[in-house]
Amino acid sequence: MSGLARGRIDREGRLVEAEAPLARLQEAAGSALGETIAVPQIATLARLAQRLGILVSRCVIAAEGADDLDLWVEARPDEEGVALSVGGWARRPGRGGDNGSERVHDFMRARGDWLWETDPALRLTVLGSDDADAGAGQPLSRYFQFQDTGEGMPILEAIAARARFEGQDAVVRSTGERVRLTGLPLVDGGGRFAGYRGSAFRLDGSAPAADAAATDALGARLEKALREPLSRIVEQAENIGAQAEGPIRRDYADYAQDIASAGRHLLGVVGDLVDLQAIERDDFRPRRDQIDLADLARRAAGLLKVRASARGIRIDGPALGETLPALGDAGRVVQVLVNLIGNAIRHSPDDSAIWIRGEVQGSRTLILIADQGQGIAPADHKRIFDKFTRLDQSDGGSGLGLYIARRLARAMGGEILLDSAPGEGARFTLVLPSGA
Repeated sequence: MSGLARGRIDREGRLVEAEAPLARLQEAAGSALGETIAVPQIATLARLAQRLGILVSRCVIAAEGADDLDLWVEARPDEEGVALSVGGWARRPGRGGDNGSERVHDFMRARGDWLWETDPALRLTVLGSDDADAGAGQPLSRYFQFQDTGEGMPILEAIAARARFEGQDAVVRSTGERVRLTGLPLVDGGGRFAGYRGSAFRLDGSAPAADAAATDALGARLEKALREPLSRIVEQAENIGAQAEGPIRRDYADYAQDIASAGRHLLGVVGDLVDLQAIERDDFRPRRDQIDLADLARRAAGLLKVRASARGIRIDGPALGETLPALGDAGRVVQVLVNLIGNAIRHSPDDSAIWIRGEVQGSRTLILIADQGQGIAPADHKRIFDKFTRLDQSDGGSGLGLYIARRLARAMGGEILLDSAPGEGARFTLVLPSGA
């Protein structure tokens, strides 16, 4: 079913009003109308809304009999308690399975799907899989290689709009398995975007690459050794900084946020190192599909729109309807463009502009990213693409981003060009074979 079911929880935590679907959910949890709300996920949101005195809305998963329900719950506090609005009601098989020891949501089980969740920066915080240790803390796009099946990539448009998506095909980079993703945006107690929660389902007929595990052994060890403790540090520091368990001194909260920021930086470095290992393999071969470079540039810009807007930076991208046919791997092209546009934002002054322009030149398709930053001296044009090179030691990067971006461009038969001088901004151009 779909639509909203409304209800009310009084100040003692009892479900005193409930429309039929919500009442049935309460009964399935072993309680009844007039008794304490027995659905833990809804009870938690109601307590949080009451404690903070603000509307709280979030996607939750609740059990009803043998099935799971994907719900969207809004809890609005008032003088009498908390008013509930519960929507979604998407039903899917539960986690029990035929065998009590088997979890049908586990990673890559042919009979079921599994769950994942991200933080606001789209780093995985939950991964219901045997590979969970390697995935935790990793950017969603570094764990999954999103696939364009000819009708665009739903996840990119949804992330830009912070909306629901479904039917996104992807490949798990570490295994070669093909999966299909669905996701819902999360909202925290302050009404802010808090990430995504979703499920993935293995596509029939996919199989892991025969030697991927052996080839990526170093990366797997690196991730397992670093990602889990770093992810926990970031999570705990963010909870402290957000004062989730109660108020603390402002300077302590600031320290916690600094710790979380440093942890996220280290996770990014780990991700770059793992990506570096992947692209330097002898057998690394990105896809060479027909793509629309203008569309991918619009999507990449959309992913960074919030970051740019926070500093008053305007991104002027390709016009809607403009197309730039090219050959390449759509997921990898977006990765390159996000790096180039992200660098432009990082090095642009506040309240400036970034321009993204493209054209087809014979057998080549070009997309240019120009900023109004401080520019790059000609003597540094070559070495800026070297491994571990950072011209500005305060930018916090790993020094691998441009190296990886150029390696990816060249692996797709293209190049990244640079035109810049001190005081004149920087103009990076991604060149790919034309798809015309």
